[in-house]
Amino acid sequence: MTSIPAATPIRGVVVDFHHTLVHGGDAARWVRDAWRDLGRDGDPRAVLGPDTFGAAVSFLDRIWEHARDVDPDSHRDLDARRHRDVYDRTVVGAPGVDAELADAMYGLTHLQWATYTDTLPVLQALRDNGTRIVVLSNVGYDLRPVLRRTGIDGLVDGLVMSYEVGVVKPDRGIFQRALDLLGLPAAEVLMVGDAWSDDAAAAALGVRTLILPRTDTDSHGLELVLRLVVVSPPGRPSG
Repeated sequence: MTSIPAATPIRGVVVDFHHTLVHGGDAARWVRDAWRDLGRDGDPRAVLGPDTFGAAVSFLDRIWEHARDVDPDSHRDLDARRHRDVYDRTVVGAPGVDAELADAMYGLTHLQWATYTDTLPVLQALRDNGTRIVVLSNVGYDLRPVLRRTGIDGLVDGLVMSYEVGVVKPDRGIFQRALDLLGLPAAEVLMVGDAWSDDAAAAALGVRTLILPRTDTDSHGLELVLRLVVVSPPGRPSG
């Protein structure tokens, strides 16, 4: 019988943030929270009409995907000013969302993000296994408050944000920053992300790469990471 040589063990994981560890929340709630904070009367669905409200929610649910039409090279993720500018130019496509409402919504963006149900258990299992973890994100402002609020911060070893390091995915330089932070060679690291166009570029450095496309369910399928790292899923015995 032919034996199959074992792969180099994975000792570190680099993981994308948005639509990998967290989802954008409920876009309808995002509008309602901003509407309430502005002190506007009534429910926005009733005021705007169900058709307009529904179209706005559908657009806002994928606003950062729409932002690629305005900013295909992700320059918004190099500083806060550019990030806000791209948001302003993108959100005009949301029916019924006026400038005042758009401004209030932008201020609440980070409060809408929520972890997938499998995020914290998988991160905890990796940590218990001794696997080092770095969060890597194309983002135009500080994610640290979000990591603290969601409980992610206590389960990871580091954070690489594009606006701090001056380079965005898919440039291999940002992945090298993550490797440097992990202190591990590329062959011992797994990259986990949701977008092949950005995250798969880690493979150019020799990093094994797992792409889990965006899901619209509570769980993101992160248990696959544990299988690749050879960690028993939470609640299951090893062996």
